[in-house]
Amino acid sequence: MSTIDKFNKNIMHTYGRYPLVMESGKDRRCKDENGKSYIDFGSGIGTNSLGYCNDKWVDAVCNQAKQLQHSSNYYYTRVQADFADLLCNTTGYSKVFFGNSGAEANECAIKIARKYSFDKYGKNRHNIITLVNSFHGRTICTLSATGQDVFHNYFFPFVDGFINVEANNIDDLKDKLDGSVCAVMIEYIQGEGGVNALNQDFVDAIFSLCQQKDVLVIADEVQTGVGRTGKFLAGEHFGKKANIVTLAKGLAGGVPIGACLADEKCADVLCAGTHGSTFGGNPLACAGGTAVLETVTADGFLQNVTEKSEFIRSELLKIDEVQSLSGIGLMIGISLKTKKAADVVKAALDEGLLLLTAKEKIRLLPPLTIDKQEIQEGVAILRKLLEV
Repeated sequence: MSTIDKFNKNIMHTYGRYPLVMESGKDRRCKDENGKSYIDFGSGIGTNSLGYCNDKWVDAVCNQAKQLQHSSNYYYTRVQADFADLLCNTTGYSKVFFGNSGAEANECAIKIARKYSFDKYGKNRHNIITLVNSFHGRTICTLSATGQDVFHNYFFPFVDGFINVEANNIDDLKDKLDGSVCAVMIEYIQGEGGVNALNQDFVDAIFSLCQQKDVLVIADEVQTGVGRTGKFLAGEHFGKKANIVTLAKGLAGGVPIGACLADEKCADVLCAGTHGSTFGGNPLACAGGTAVLETVTADGFLQNVTEKSEFIRSELLKIDEVQSLSGIGLMIGISLKTKKAADVVKAALDEGLLLLTAKEKIRLLPPLTIDKQEIQEGVAILRKLLEV
């Protein structure tokens, strides 16, 4: 029985998978079980931030596995304390809660916002504004927060208390930001929604109105954070710091992790018994995360990400079929003139290139460590497919 047949026999069909069986990887390339090599422009949907099996990351995770693989959160571990200290110092936030995914991090953020408001104002101030085309996770609560009707099926009843506002529509925001709202939750760049960045004036309006009304701002940086845009947090491009920010994906370089960071205003909202996670702050994840943070925050690394993003964008715009580009840094959406993104992504597999889609666009989330030669090789394959 083939790997794919065995997979399909025993694993629920919750994903639309491509016929590729990954076997190994190193740096920015992976190999399938037949030995074919691929340049990776997707990095596990932005999760393998340092590429495959980065030496520093491997050493950190393996050394930790030899020492302590797990501990209940009834106890303390040095690796979690050190990682939290590094993460808080890097981001400027006061405290962090560790979970296992972006959805968990967003659940934590929602609970903080609602408890903050309940503690201060009592009941009936629990609504959270999210944006049309947003995506915040696949739990029942984070699906409810997601502003895409396509996800609001099958699993009724959904969690109430979420109000959708059209992205970049300040009037819509003003109309709906009433006394029932405790938080506004945004992605600075809507990844699953099409790799679309918010407008500066809309972001400014969110922060101004929320400050006036003592409404918290939650920034979902699960996909945009940890250097993806050339800044450690995408909010830095907008000159803003949300009360709560969520991270996951690339934070631990491939080990499951989620992080919910809170500023001084709401750092102590959650107390013993109000939230928890069996695997949150797992020593292996914290070791991997430390290796990622030390790499990404090293002198010149983020500037290098910016330079590579400018290079790949300039190369992509030379392709006639490319209509426009969206996103910031190494988070890129490619709008095509005539071809369908899904068809191009599928065809790219045969040529040894891994791509992603987002709505009608090709989406690129290459490892932050990708070099210019690999960019040129990948773009050359993409050009070949688009100019047919």
